[in-house]
Amino acid sequence: MKKKQSFKISGRIIWLSSLFLGVIVSLPSLIQHQYNLYEVIANSMITFLFSLFVWYFNIYTLPVYTSKEIARGFAIYPLVRNLLVGVAVMFLLSYIQQQILTHINFGPVMLMFEVRGVLINLTFYMFIHLLYQTYQGQRVSIELERTKMDNLAAQFELLRQQVNPHFLFNTLNTLKYMVESGDENSVDFILKLSDFYRFTLENRKLDLIRMSEELKILQAYIYLLKARFEHGFEVDLQISEQHQASSVPPFTLQLLVENSIKHNVVSPNKTLYVRIYSEGNYIVVENNVQPKITPESSTGIGLENINERYQHLLGKNIEILPAPTKFIVKLPVIDEDSNN
Repeated sequence: MKKKQSFKISGRIIWLSSLFLGVIVSLPSLIQHQYNLYEVIANSMITFLFSLFVWYFNIYTLPVYTSKEIARGFAIYPLVRNLLVGVAVMFLLSYIQQQILTHINFGPVMLMFEVRGVLINLTFYMFIHLLYQTYQGQRVSIELERTKMDNLAAQFELLRQQVNPHFLFNTLNTLKYMVESGDENSVDFILKLSDFYRFTLENRKLDLIRMSEELKILQAYIYLLKARFEHGFEVDLQISEQHQASSVPPFTLQLLVENSIKHNVVSPNKTLYVRIYSEGNYIVVENNVQPKITPESSTGIGLENINERYQHLLGKNIEILPAPTKFIVKLPVIDEDSNN
């Protein structure tokens, strides 16, 4: 069964163009003062009816292009078939005219109609197929764009699902030590741990969150790290009020802080200092460099993850500025206009 085509041409265009051709072919005779009205009407009607037939026959016989057919390019067989069918239909119309107007010399009139029919058929065939191929090309482009967006969305979803806290084991060990030693901050630690995971569950499904919400997540995370590292870890937060109203992919700052801890020594003797501050149209995360002797294995959810999320959401890259004594990451500010 032939697949039904969704490609359509307005019926008004088909009928008006056919009527226009019927009128056009009668003009040379009408310009002359001596003409046979019945012949003029018959001439116009044959052209009108043939044009209608060519329109609908070409539309009905449009192929359902496959990838192989598209690769082969222009196909001659459909054109030859349509021309032969057109010749047969025009011969039939000419024969009917001869039966009505018997005084007309059938041979020359039939030849004139056949030439006219071939020209009309060729013109309509090329025009319809040009429109149809343009339509198919637009469909392919739309489908490719939809597939691209689906792939980006799926990729982003995978990236987002990767953003999970990886310090749970160490955090629970810290909590165990605090409870066993009777630390009076144990209750606060448990509450902050609860807050952090509540923020995680609430925001992990979102593409973007307010910077003010991100800072709440970060502050809970910093509290847990401070309980673990004590004076070996210090954070200075200086985000302007304007930037606190901007947006950010969830857990971006937390991941950058986690990344600094992963790659640097953190101890009371070698304090790791992290600064997070506003600078122009950027949020800057900066830490001093004191690399570990034995680097930790990477989980693949650090800077690359953050950069891909910014590319997906904003079409921009983060700036990574390594230096001998400092490591700096600059995050483009995502305001409401950028988000929209």
